[in-house]
Amino acid sequence: MLKVYNTLSRKKEPFIPMEGNKVRMYVCGMTTYSDAHIGHARTYAAFDIIRRYLEYKGYEVFYVQNITDIDDKIIKAANEAGVDALEYSSMYAKRCLEDMQKLGIRPANIYPKATQHIKDMIEAIEKLIEKGYAYIAGGDVYFSVEKFEEYGKLSKQNMKQIKAGARVKPGEKKKKPEDFALWKSAKPNEPKWKSPWGDGRPGWHIECSVMSAKYLGMPFDIHGGGQDLIFPHHENEIAQAEAAHGKRFVNYWLHSGMLKVRGEKMSKSIGNIINIRDVLKEWDAETIRFFFASYHYRNPADFSEEALKSAKNAVERIRIAKRKLEEKAGDDDEFKKEELSEREKNYLREIEQFVEKFEKAMDDDFNTPKAMEALFDFVKATNVFLMEEKEPNKKLCKYALNKFLAISQVLTLLQEERGLDEDALKKLAAEYNVEGKTGEEIVEKLLAIRKKAREEKNYKVADEIREKLKKVGIEIEDVGKETKWRIR
Repeated sequence: MLKVYNTLSRKKEPFIPMEGNKVRMYVCGMTTYSDAHIGHARTYAAFDIIRRYLEYKGYEVFYVQNITDIDDKIIKAANEAGVDALEYSSMYAKRCLEDMQKLGIRPANIYPKATQHIKDMIEAIEKLIEKGYAYIAGGDVYFSVEKFEEYGKLSKQNMKQIKAGARVKPGEKKKKPEDFALWKSAKPNEPKWKSPWGDGRPGWHIECSVMSAKYLGMPFDIHGGGQDLIFPHHENEIAQAEAAHGKRFVNYWLHSGMLKVRGEKMSKSIGNIINIRDVLKEWDAETIRFFFASYHYRNPADFSEEALKSAKNAVERIRIAKRKLEEKAGDDDEFKKEELSEREKNYLREIEQFVEKFEKAMDDDFNTPKAMEALFDFVKATNVFLMEEKEPNKKLCKYALNKFLAISQVLTLLQEERGLDEDALKKLAAEYNVEGKTGEEIVEKLLAIRKKAREEKNYKVADEIREKLKKVGIEIEDVGKETKWRIR
């Protein structure tokens, strides 16, 4: 039976969905004021694995991930760039989702945006005011923390601790430092919406309470996010939702561990924030996914060049085993045991043991490091088997390949990576009168033409080649005199 660690109870609990084999899952999304970084990737890779394993076990998962497209950070960054805040956040939302796709993280079923649900948030705030949990203060609306008796139950803090850490920022009109904003009155040059309390915009915490309940109902099964969101964001979500609706908000709270970079916490002050776009220039997506899967989702992970080199080598071992099985596999995996030799029967038993070991690890709160052990046991046994059996049963090899792919893909490995569009590249080659036996050859020759055009300051031709390559799925980047390319 699958057991998950519930942050609310601080223990592992049997996972029992609200509705049969259907799982409703919400993970806090990004505030889109800059490109997504590897800390974001760590969180969403972790929940991608969780979702994949739930589906592997036969659950039907409906996964919602919000986009915070209006926020203080967005407004500040947009003003500095001299761009409309909503246009600015829309641009970065698109870029962030593109980055996750390039990384091989499966998309959510739906990405609701905060600005598309202002009316829903206003209605929720009105309900909280009506029930006495919120108050109006000069155009702002605040949640009165002391009115919600169970406040602190997720973060395991009492009111004395909460009050000790609370502050009133300049311009805030709240009655007590621990209270938090549900609605913020409009400041000059800020996006604003009409409300019963005057023009303004919602606070950050209310959006997740409202949108998760709208799309998943209450209570729903899983609410996830990084450990840094436990307090105050998730604590506030619980208070708002349960105060407004008078019932439990979420059954299981799951939180992913923080990501460090070479042993240090990621921060702007240190200057060690690494964007997904930048890391993908140096490392392939599968190597990065393997790195994330090699850590238990609740534990901190340490991002370094050494760790990625190790991940790259491990991925290659997995790919080689896959290729060996593909070479020996037939078209179907339906075989009879009596058809198998003793050595083949022994390999079949090993396969069943590896699958059992994998499932036992994943059933224990998605223990991916232990699951990886099962995967590499599978690799080792496969290599030995294929060395000993020169002409193995093709159906057995197909069966082994299917099992190998199934458990690998739960761990986000051996996905179908997008290849080069050979036909489109051949047309482009004819247009520029170049020849090449492979797509890679054609790309290199086109880049040589572009390089010469740049040297001759013929930027029109250089830009034209860049754009045409982009249309056929090739993204290029000039780094000094060198040009790098990759499949988008």
